Amino acid sequence: MNKEEKFNSKDARNQNHEAKKMNTSGKSKKKNNRDLPWWVELLFVQIGLPDRLLIKILKTNRDARELVKNEKKSFITIFFIIIVLAYFYPVIKHSKNKLDCESFAKNYIIKNKSTNGFNNKKLRMLSTNFCYGGRAIFEIDNF
Repeated sequence: MNKEEKFNSKDARNQNHEAKKMNTSGKSKKKNNRDLPWWVELLFVQIGLPDRLLIKILKTNRDARELVKNEKKSFITIFFIIIVLAYFYPVIKHSKNKLDCESFAKNYIIKNKSTNGFNNKKLRMLSTNFCYGGRAIFEIDNF
């Protein structure tokens, strides 16, 4: 009986191996018979663009994937820098606008109002007040 059991187990292994072979060949047929992507179907089958263009697109796509795969650290660094700049841009813009407004207001005060007794600190205070909606600049003549 031992010989028969060994023979049966060997036979069963062979059958399993043949079944696996059949399954893998079915998978490869499925792989080869898959549908084209919608954009290839539309542009190159329906519209009829030249095949050379498809080859160039696929080659560029492959090269881009390899580039991203090889230079992943550089891309992450550049992306981080862009995010940081985008985060701080509103703060920088607000500061620049504030400084511009203060300089224009200071020039306006010097040209149009009598500022004989004012020092730079008081002029800056009045220009900042004016930029934030204050009305102290209109009361300068009363001093």
